[in-house]
Amino acid sequence: MIRLEDIQKVLRGRIALNEPMSRYTSIRIGGPADFLLEPVDRDDAVSVMSRLQEDSVPFMLIGKGSNMLVSDEGFRGIMVHLEPGLSTAAMEGDLVSAGAGIPMARFVDFCLQHDMGGVEMLAGIPGTLGGGVIMNAGAYSGEISAHLVDVEVLRDGKVVRVPKGQIGFSYRHSALEGSVVLGARFKLPPGDKAGLMRSRRELLIRRNRAQPVNMPNSGSMFKNPPGHHAAKLIDEAELKGARRGGAGISGLHANFIVNYGNARARDVVELLGLAHSAVLKKFGVNLELEIKLVGFPENIYEEIYA
Repeated sequence: MIRLEDIQKVLRGRIALNEPMSRYTSIRIGGPADFLLEPVDRDDAVSVMSRLQEDSVPFMLIGKGSNMLVSDEGFRGIMVHLEPGLSTAAMEGDLVSAGAGIPMARFVDFCLQHDMGGVEMLAGIPGTLGGGVIMNAGAYSGEISAHLVDVEVLRDGKVVRVPKGQIGFSYRHSALEGSVVLGARFKLPPGDKAGLMRSRRELLIRRNRAQPVNMPNSGSMFKNPPGHHAAKLIDEAELKGARRGGAGISGLHANFIVNYGNARARDVVELLGLAHSAVLKKFGVNLELEIKLVGFPENIYEEIYA
């Protein structure tokens, strides 16, 4: 593990030791990370992460902490929180350039304010742009990769732009998994601002009616299997409202697990295993996790998929 004084030499931003990840995840669950770093801008992020890569020090990126579950024991390593320092958007000619840490809602708003569409369906996704690009986030038949031009990535201490055609996007997946994404550029179709904002508002109302947005959660827990909807399968397995400790399968949307205030990661894992086994037994469908599990032992997947 890198020493604190080594990090202080290359980072101008904030350093926190043994920082509870429950403060940074959307489900408000997670034990402490050994280090949490918050670069103040892109140059600061490149500086510290280049040093970590050079010294082969493992680290993870975090934005709004959605789409992830951190174990109760925490994360033995370094978390780099990108939202504070990489959350801007700008026009580069006819392209929209945005940092990996910009919240999805703010990115969408920037695009709409510049009379550009094709992203309005992403407004309700509770994460940041970087994570959204890596997992090819989408909603209502739209995906973030649809109008992507290229992605800015840090590789071996060098910043490179990777064209969309070299990334290999598929449903909720890309070849960027494990990469250090700094930002992305998009070429969006022009649109009428009033109409785009009306469409965004209607989609947000639809999402808010169907999902437990007022309860801490990590978003969809399972990917939709081909030809199925994970929520419908879990619902028909009669698991809506199922509880384990302080966590429960949402009664509003069965593919969401919510934190009722005192949930542990272990409670969520038990519900994931319950949903997976029930759907497999009743329908013969193998649900695949959409969320990332962080800080768990390797056999945790065997436990869920038992």
